[in-house]
Formats: sequence, structure tokens, C-alpha cells
Amino acid sequence: MEKDLHTNICDEHVFENIFKNHSKDLHNFLYYKYGSALDPQDKVQEAFVKLWDKCADTTPQKAKSFLFTIANNTMLNAIKHEKVKLKYSQKPFVSSTNEDPEFILEEKQYLDKYQQALSNLTQAQREVFLLNRIERKRHQEIADLLGISKKAVEKRLYTALTKLRKEIKNIP
Repeated sequence: MEKDLHTNICDEHVFENIFKNHSKDLHNFLYYKYGSALDPQDKVQEAFVKLWDKCADTTPQKAKSFLFTIANNTMLNAIKHEKVKLKYSQKPFVSSTNEDPEFILEEKQYLDKYQQALSNLTQAQREVFLLNRIERKRHQEIADLLGISKKAVEKRLYTALTKLRKEIKNIP
């Protein structure tokens, strides 16, 4: 009876031999059983990665069984995932809200008015306003970023807010 020298497959040469001996058979097995739609080569690679992760626990005699089981299970999981995707793609998309159409129209008008008011600000005012309100930067951060004083930032922000309030107040 021949005695096996390796108790696990963590040795690079042993793993390489297992790859050479079983990768083509494993690919063919998956290809013949499931076809090419789910990329059997990818599942072969995943099986070998999992084998390498478990190399300390796997003997060379059990490697083939491990590979085929893992690859088959991975392919079955991919099929289940495809079924779930198909199921949800067939569901009708409901795009309804509980909001009043008048409210939605007013919201759109307000947004348009806000965009118009923003475009009427000077470049300096708009820049300071957006940095403060959208990007949540503090006055000192804005001053450092733009190379101006903190007072200049406060003045630009104050005038921007005053103009915006004045223009947006007159919403029809």
C-alpha cells in the first residue's frame, strides 16, 4: 500500500497539480450540466479559491470531491439568484404617491423658482451659499478655501440669503 506524503494541499506544488488535473474536468462538468449562460469558468475559479481557503483541512484525496461539490453548489446558488431576479423583474413597478397633485405642482414650481433665484446670485454669493448650505462647510473653512476673510464669507452669505428670500417669497 502506497503511503501519501501530504496530509493537506497547502503546498503550492500539490495545489498546482490538483488544479491541472481537475480544472478542465470541473469546467466540462459544469458546462455540460448547466450550459454557458452562468459562466462555468468563473465558478471553477471560485471553487479553487474556496479550496485554497480550506487547504489546511482538505487532503489531496478529498480535493476532487470538495471542488465538484463547491462548484455545483455555487452554480445552483447562481441559478436561484437568477430566478429571484426574474421574479422581481416581472413585477409591475408602481409609481404612485399619496401626495396631492397640487402639492407636487407647487413643489415643482418652488424648485424652479429656487433654481432661478440661485442663478440670479453673483458667482461669489452662489459659491459661498452652496459651500455653506449644500456641502455644510463652516464659514472659516470657506474663507480658507477661497482665500478670503471670514467676514467676507459672512457678508456674501448674508446678501445671498437676503436675495433668495426676496425672490422665492413671491411664488405664485
